[in-house]
Amino acid sequence: MAEKSQYNLLLKKLVDKKLLTQQVIDEAFEEEKKTGKIIFKILVDHGYISEDVLLDTVADWLSIELVNLAKVKIERDAINKISASTAKFYNIVPLKIEGDAVVVAVSNPLNMKLADDLGFVTGLNIRMVIAKEEDIKKAVERYYGEEEESLGDVIDEAKKTSGKTAIKGEGDVDKLKEIASQAPVVKLLNMVLLRAVREKASDIHFEPFENDYKIRYRIDGVCYDAAHPPKDLSLAISSRIKVMANLDVAENRLPQDGRIVLEISGNSVDLRVSTLPTLYGESIVMRVLDKNVVSLSLDQLGMNNDVKAKLRDVIKRPNGILLTTGPTGSGKTTTLYSCLREINKIEYKIITAEDPVEYDIEGIIQVAINPKIDLTFSKTLRHMLRQDPDILMVGEIRDTETAEIAIQSALTGHFVFSTLHTNDAPGAITRLMDMGVEPYLISSTVRAVIAQRLMRKICSKCKKPYTPQKGELEELGISAEKLKGARFYKGEGCSECNGSGYKGRTGIYELFIMDEKIRGLLVKKVSSAAIRNAAQETGMRTLREDGVAMVLEGLTTVEEVLRETKEYI
Repeated sequence: MAEKSQYNLLLKKLVDKKLLTQQVIDEAFEEEKKTGKIIFKILVDHGYISEDVLLDTVADWLSIELVNLAKVKIERDAINKISASTAKFYNIVPLKIEGDAVVVAVSNPLNMKLADDLGFVTGLNIRMVIAKEEDIKKAVERYYGEEEESLGDVIDEAKKTSGKTAIKGEGDVDKLKEIASQAPVVKLLNMVLLRAVREKASDIHFEPFENDYKIRYRIDGVCYDAAHPPKDLSLAISSRIKVMANLDVAENRLPQDGRIVLEISGNSVDLRVSTLPTLYGESIVMRVLDKNVVSLSLDQLGMNNDVKAKLRDVIKRPNGILLTTGPTGSGKTTTLYSCLREINKIEYKIITAEDPVEYDIEGIIQVAINPKIDLTFSKTLRHMLRQDPDILMVGEIRDTETAEIAIQSALTGHFVFSTLHTNDAPGAITRLMDMGVEPYLISSTVRAVIAQRLMRKICSKCKKPYTPQKGELEELGISAEKLKGARFYKGEGCSECNGSGYKGRTGIYELFIMDEKIRGLLVKKVSSAAIRNAAQETGMRTLREDGVAMVLEGLTTVEEVLRETKEYI
């Protein structure tokens, strides 16, 4: 990433030259936090400054050449020096060979690490010039087209590094950093990251086994094989990731957590890194947070209009608690973020406690939980209340203390958002009781609970009608009346969806609203099943019923709904 100080110095120059105002820059920085776009792209896209003027100012300030790629003859010898995957990853195009250096056109020369990274990967000296981003993309497409090394080719190249990673002693930090900086390893990891972003993977898994080393992508909630580098490369790859995430390279006996922020193909991508020592090496998982993929809006989550209207009514109340429930990876935090964005007004002070903070949201104070220094949810929540907030978000209610503080916060005039791990919405009430919270406190504070799952959508490219088995329809509970005129679809599998038949995900939701009838049942300490039955009698649509609606709309399959709602009869 470009150094923040470099941004600030250049932006100050633009203000001094009266090409921009400080207010415009502040607004652009806030948008950068939300969308991940580079600030210069935001300024140009909104018409605050022309790209020609901006590039001319950057070139003059950095004393580098500004080129018009439409008028430059690009040498094939230069193209041959840099691979297609490298050009696409960094969004650069080589122009010519000049002495012992390759002249490379870049759109963001403020990325201070770019020249060093290119030098590592290519083994060449690099001289940068500046050009328009769109012109670079067109040149890359023209000269490289669909050409790209396969992961297999890059792994074959990396095999030359395999076997050279022996470490003498656990504290050989210099050796670890050396193997982490070898060009084939850097190139392999870059390609893995580039493809993960392209294929919209949510996670990348690096997994060591006794005689194998696997790299897998999680796409739409399901893991797929990406590559099997030589087992000997596992140490080099894990060391490279640790260097990028500013982790302790020599520490391989304890788990570590870190963060990497990269520019990939012109977009800012946030990677959350988790390492875990295993029997055969370190297992590493990268959570991919690409702001261009995630939309933090209630209108984009897949809720039906009735649920969305009721939820909007709940979150506009002055006090109370809204809980989201579901397993890990079901989109609970995204729903909470979307709710906060909906009510994020200048007149409200909003504070969140998260583990970790996944997305920066303009106008909201966000606190990262850190149990290592005893900064827990309960302790943070106590201190948040001293900050005079109107709205609080607690990433998760994990214990009785946190639950009690959340309840007291709601009773004293705050609105609290949080999550619980339960299978359905009514089950959250029982879970709070199990934590020792009195039923009358729950009935007084909890406004609503929303349970959710993420459902894979049928791939639009290979979507075909089909007839599901009778047993599947019976298990799903689709009535004969609903079957009249219904058409069912599934994906046959194509290159667009990696042969899975699914592409993208949408949510199914179960919104439980606390009403007088439910409050009366809580006082009697009835079972979760009784609460569920009462909620359904007053109009709650269950997760399975919402899933069935998705099937009948042709958005997903019978098989997918059955897989995600197995707990329903």
